[in-house]
Amino acid sequence: MAQAGAGLKWGVERRLEFIEFRLFWDGGVNRADIIDMFDVSVPQASKDLTLYQERAPHNAIYDKSAKRYIASDQFQPCFLKPDPAEYLNQLRSVSEGILDRSHAWIGQFPPYDTAPTPGRGMSAETLRAVIAAVRRSEAIEVKYQSLSRPEPRWRWVAPHAIGFDGFRWHVRAFCMTDQTFKDFLLSRILETRGTRPSGATADADADWHEQIILEIGPHPELSGTQKKVIALDYGMHGGKAKIPVRKALLYYALKRLGLDTDPAARRPQDQQIVLLNANELQGSRAPESPLMVMEG
Repeated sequence: MAQAGAGLKWGVERRLEFIEFRLFWDGGVNRADIIDMFDVSVPQASKDLTLYQERAPHNAIYDKSAKRYIASDQFQPCFLKPDPAEYLNQLRSVSEGILDRSHAWIGQFPPYDTAPTPGRGMSAETLRAVIAAVRRSEAIEVKYQSLSRPEPRWRWVAPHAIGFDGFRWHVRAFCMTDQTFKDFLLSRILETRGTRPSGATADADADWHEQIILEIGPHPELSGTQKKVIALDYGMHGGKAKIPVRKALLYYALKRLGLDTDPAARRPQDQQIVLLNANELQGSRAPESPLMVMEG
């Protein structure tokens, strides 16, 4: 694939990747597709298609009746490695309004939908202020509404990273009130005011930098064929999969995978997977872990 794009400018190579994407996933492509996606001229789109045929001569056949190039039976990717996750992520992004449909590389969308995820309200000004503090390594004063207190209160925090738990966005920061690194939900930062130099450094957040490996496998009480299906679902090899995760995000990862409770509490068909190295992780899941006492 690298050889096929050798000597090409980035913009040209990107358009050839798009042609190949459409050929693989949609079965065909024409000049109008290239023009609409990249805002190039008709001659340029024609030139791109000609170049693609020169670099991948056996991949596309011109269909005169449809007036488009279709994927041949000998099609072999030359400019990209077709990735199911990339395709499905585009569907999800369009469904959730993250990506405009016209900006997706998918041409012919299959019928699709996603389970709704409640939106988390936050102001652009708040997010901008927090990101600026991260970028400048500054402390910022935030008005935070914790569920452990009836009223919000102002506190100084020194943010150094943004994290996503699968449902909500957090800012990872050193809390100057409690003198420890914590997670703060961005949606619960009601206001910000003022910044100042921060004495805290991201390097001091050991849990953020430490990587932990989760080893998962099919639930032992599933049938043999059920275990094979679960192994395929999770990309397991030899009956297990290894998932790297930051120690600071371990609590969220276990919760999202349904591994935060005793697997015996649910039916094997509902639990599906188990944690194979649970004993090794006991120290990482101690109550004093910063994520276990996040500022809720």
